[in-house]
Formats: sequence, C-alpha cells, structure tokens
Amino acid sequence: MIADAFDLPLLQQWVGKSESLHDNLDAGRANALAAALDGEQAFKAGDALPPLWHWMYFWSVARQSALGEDGHPQRGGFLPPVPLPRRMWAGGRLRFDAPLALGPDARRTSTIQSVNAKSGSSGNLAFVTVRHEMAQEGKLAVTEEHDIVYRGMPQPGSAPVAGKPAPTGATWSRDIMPDPVLLFRYSALTFNGHRIHYDRSYVTEVEGYPGLIVHGPLIATLLADLLQRNLPQARLMRFDFRAVGPLFDIEPFTVCGKPAADGKSVQLWAQNRRGELAMQAEATLA
Repeated sequence: MIADAFDLPLLQQWVGKSESLHDNLDAGRANALAAALDGEQAFKAGDALPPLWHWMYFWSVARQSALGEDGHPQRGGFLPPVPLPRRMWAGGRLRFDAPLALGPDARRTSTIQSVNAKSGSSGNLAFVTVRHEMAQEGKLAVTEEHDIVYRGMPQPGSAPVAGKPAPTGATWSRDIMPDPVLLFRYSALTFNGHRIHYDRSYVTEVEGYPGLIVHGPLIATLLADLLQRNLPQARLMRFDFRAVGPLFDIEPFTVCGKPAADGKSVQLWAQNRRGELAMQAEATLA
C-alpha cells in the first residue's frame, strides 16, 4: 500500500512552496554546450539561447555536506522529502513566449504544483510537478512544467520491463554515442551531481541499472537540436516530452523526427538500437 511507503498528506504540504533564482545567461556556457553536442555555433552576448538550453542556468547550489547519497541535495528543502530512493526526470511541457537572450540576467521562479502517488506493477511511485517561470528584463519568456518521478529499488531477480516499440517512418535521424565524456560534460554544465550519470559503481551496484543513465533533459535537448538542425529558421512555441524508458552509455541511440504535413508541428522521439522507445516529444511551431 502507498500509505505504508510514505506519508502522502505530509508531502503534499510542499504544494505551493516557491523559490526564485537569478542567473547571468553568459555565452560561455552556451558555447560549451554547443561543443558537447558537436555543433558549430559560436554564441555571443545578444544571441538567442536555443530552446531547452536554459537547463544550464539557474543552478541549485548546495554545499557538499548537504548532498544525499545519490548526489542530489538532501530532500526536504525546496522539493518534498519523498523517501523512495530512485529519482528520474519524467518529462515536461514548455511554452516559449519570447527567446531568452545571452548576456542579461534572468530570473526563474519555481513553484511546487502537485505531489501525487500511485502503486504500479513495479511498486510504489511518487510524482512531483514543478512549475518554472523564466523572465528577463521584466518579461516572461519561458514557462515549464517539470515532472519528477520517484520509485523504489528493483526486487532481486525481477525481470526488466519490456520496451515499447518506437514509431517508424522518421524523416530525420541522428545517431548519438552517449559516452561517459558526453554525460560528464552535460552534468558539469548543468551542475548536476546525480551519481547515476557518472558513477558506474553506484548506478550498477546500488541502483541496479546496467550502465550510466543518459540525462532526460539531455535527450530532450538532442531532440530539439535535431529539429533546429533540419529546420533552422523554425520558431518553437511549445515542446512537450515524456520519458518512456532509460538509455545507457553502453550502446548508441538514435534521435528521430517527422514533421507534420502542415508544417505546424513535429513528432520527435529517441530510440535505443533495438528500436525501443526511450522518449517521445511533440514540438509546436509558430
């Protein structure tokens, strides 16, 4: 029973809790991510920040002594103290009202929007949704609803969950080799200490995964990057994405895209080398 795992009414007391962070959107970090994604862009102050690259900014900076075993800040601060040990970025919904510009300072206001739980075939699950609003020079630019899922450790001897087949008929595709260097660089650029992305002994021996896990936001960023590589003049209005299954550094994966006939939207997805769906997304264009 969920009630036996944690006190949901207690966790729901975090709903409405807010924090505000300021950051300077420096071009140096944008150029570093461009290099990590093997792009040729050279950004300077005044340029528009590409969609989803805002995840490099507004760091949640915690002292080393305030980190939990998994490398994240200890729970019970801004995020509720969900006791389930495995935490993943489950997806999100983003609206782009105006581009964020490199150079000026920006503000991100974050609010806990909901805390829910359910019991599934793999055990108890908890879901936290955080709403982020990013503004620059007094103007709202990006609104994001960020979904986080918490789950327990797998039972000894439990079989892996069967993967869902990915869509077919991609118009665009790009193969990605998520080696440990790429994962380390993205962790560094986002100041993400979560050990599942760089600590092989932790992710395999403690959390029971077969390899280092590719960051959910990195996969989403690569999907948006695929769109921009193929439609460089397109203006993104919305980007909705959902993680379906994990990707690991032990094998390559493919990001794919298929624009709609009317040119107003693009279906995007990531799949492993066996054709199993890892992430699906829909981009709405202006």
